[in-house]
Amino acid sequence: MTNLVAPSILSANFSCLREDIEMLEKGGADIVHIDVMDGHFVPNLTIGPVVVSSLRKITELPFDCHLMIDEPDRYFKRFLDIGIQYISMHMELEDKIEKCIEITRSYDTKFGLAINPETPVEKLIPYFDRVDFVLVMTVHPGFSGQTFMGNASFKIKKLRDMGFGGIIEVDGGINAENASKVRKMGADILVAGHFVFDNNVEKAIKMLR
Repeated sequence: MTNLVAPSILSANFSCLREDIEMLEKGGADIVHIDVMDGHFVPNLTIGPVVVSSLRKITELPFDCHLMIDEPDRYFKRFLDIGIQYISMHMELEDKIEKCIEITRSYDTKFGLAINPETPVEKLIPYFDRVDFVLVMTVHPGFSGQTFMGNASFKIKKLRDMGFGGIIEVDGGINAENASKVRKMGADILVAGHFVFDNNVEKAIKMLR
């Protein structure tokens, strides 16, 4: 699984999400990335399972739910019951990881750990054989439109050098200029919001691929 593009609907027009998701389908998106924020783990507040459930009815594209919330274990099952294909929580919430892994075992959904720019990548080592993917954050999570942090992107290569053989996803300030760089480091899935929605969607996705 390589060379996939997952546009983030955090940068979509929330007054016409159906139209924007249909635009992603026509534009060749592989996955729909959905940022779930609670106003606690990150300062922003976005959408929850009710909205994701509604969106599930309008597209067959895989859903990738990135949970930036303090209590992922309380909500994992609700998201998984919707029928999503990828779900991730943050490495920084270490006391919640085991419970979330246990919940996910009953579903045909890929489980991932997201890691913030300041968190040492070595913390992921004990989970290498228990996660399907790692989401490397190249911005501080919480808001779209931030500038790509090049130093954080080196975690991608480090993960590969340390022997992680699962999927690597990268999110934060991804555009045509840095896409090839993170691909060469070993990233499989590129998440992009503003770059996709602020340009011609089809052309932007092709540039990222």
